[in-house]
Amino acid sequence: MSKNRLPVPFSRPEEDPADEPFGERRDARGLRLGWTTGTCASAAAKAAATGLFTGAPPPAIDVALPDGSREWFEVEPQGATRAIVVKDAGDDPDCTNGARITAKVGMARADRPTQLFAGPGVGTVTKPGLGLPVGAPSITSVPERMILNALLEVTQEPLVVTLSVPDGQEMANHTTNARLGIVGGISILGTTGVVKPYSTAAWRASIVQQIEVAAAQGEDTVILATGSRTERLAMALHPALDDVCFVEVGDYAGTALRKVAAMGFHHTVFVGMAGKITKLAAGTMMTHFRRSKVDGKLLAAVARSVKAPAEVVASATATETARHFFETCLANDAIGPLTKVCELARQACEEHTAGKLTVDVLMADFEGRRVVARA
Repeated sequence: MSKNRLPVPFSRPEEDPADEPFGERRDARGLRLGWTTGTCASAAAKAAATGLFTGAPPPAIDVALPDGSREWFEVEPQGATRAIVVKDAGDDPDCTNGARITAKVGMARADRPTQLFAGPGVGTVTKPGLGLPVGAPSITSVPERMILNALLEVTQEPLVVTLSVPDGQEMANHTTNARLGIVGGISILGTTGVVKPYSTAAWRASIVQQIEVAAAQGEDTVILATGSRTERLAMALHPALDDVCFVEVGDYAGTALRKVAAMGFHHTVFVGMAGKITKLAAGTMMTHFRRSKVDGKLLAAVARSVKAPAEVVASATATETARHFFETCLANDAIGPLTKVCELARQACEEHTAGKLTVDVLMADFEGRRVVARA
């Protein structure tokens, strides 16, 4: 064996009780943390590389996380140079939970560096703006470093690593990959190596990434929608736009608006329903129900300012939701208050970007079938 080949035999730390699951971590809420596709890919690649030099991948392998800590993962050997690590997303509702992250490893030419390739079920980049070359496998920078560092724990010789994920294309259908120009499967992702349940950081990152891709493609319009129904309505209203131009922002209107302005766009359209638009009208750019409430007094003041019927004014503070106010406006054929709310939301959005953006605000009905008011 070459002096550069440094296979690491499997040995589990004595302090890790055998009856405890590998990688068991919980957050402050008691929810189980999971592992990113990048972490699982690094473990599978290291196991397969170990098999290349020992004849078989080990039944478990440890890898380093970006913070320097180490974790152990169970391995499913598939012949001498192929290994599978099954992704456990913890208590996060991740569409890639249970993905069988598979690595096949072989020797590379001595004059070439270690190379990573996308096999079936792993996406390939076809559009600029992701920070990855067009034609490259969709493996972001932190997972790439994790994989390469894990391989160096086995050998210093250059290797060829092909990553694949059975059913990865089906999983990708539940992500924004196709819209971002990533075709063929899921991405190998993760900046910390750990999946945090219901991570707001992950959602914000996906919003930022999609806006960056739209800008890199030279698009001049981005449409922000609060959810799937409003996004479908926005697409119907703007059929000529590329799918990447439609960004589902959820509760992160402020994040999206700032990013759109930062990427050099000068105009955007925001499509939402009454509740979130009312919160924007009050200057609240993070619209999650636990972080902010609908301001009934604001709605009442708006209704009075446009001389709406008394029933509409009363409905503003009758409940803590905007839906009752919205439905009362429709029942009384009083669109004026809803238009005024859109106008206030537009003003707040434009102020939030320090005047760098002009913003059209469209209020959809609760089925997402039509625009009821706009400004």
